[in-house]
Amino acid sequence: MEKIHATTILTVRHDGKVAIGGDGQVTLGTAIMKADAMKIRRLKEGSVLCGFAGSSADAFALLERFESKLKDFPGNVPRAATELAKEWRTDRALRRLEALMIVADAKNSLLVSGTGDVIQPTDGIIGIGSGGNYAVAAARALRTHSQLSASDIVREALSIAADIDIYTNKNIVVEELPCGS
Repeated sequence: MEKIHATTILTVRHDGKVAIGGDGQVTLGTAIMKADAMKIRRLKEGSVLCGFAGSSADAFALLERFESKLKDFPGNVPRAATELAKEWRTDRALRRLEALMIVADAKNSLLVSGTGDVIQPTDGIIGIGSGGNYAVAAARALRTHSQLSASDIVREALSIAADIDIYTNKNIVVEELPCGS
């Protein structure tokens, strides 16, 4: 069975805003199956942003579980993410899911993985998916050496990643929230 490659997701905190963006490409083997997949979601009445990379069905299952955890722990995104990571790691069915998530609100940017990791980066920049490392490198350079907004940094960094990574395209969607940092 051919492997599905899907996406690059990036989040950046900069100048009082947090932005998260993703490309739209889904690739099966060597063929582009979809160019405009939506991999960024607003949750909790728009106050939480979420992006996912990996198997689409797995990512949607995790998204639903995360939404449930947000209801269980309102206003506490780190706790909701930690509880999801714990459940993801210990539940037999969830353990098989192949996806990563980035969640962000006004205070936190977190990477959530199935190995039980909930990581908050020191610099507020997280990238996941096939072009994640390229996007992170570009975002760090753009934040340091330009006057771009958080959304513009995300858009430009994802565009740079798309020029390098064959599993990332330039059909980019970006969402933004005000934040404290």
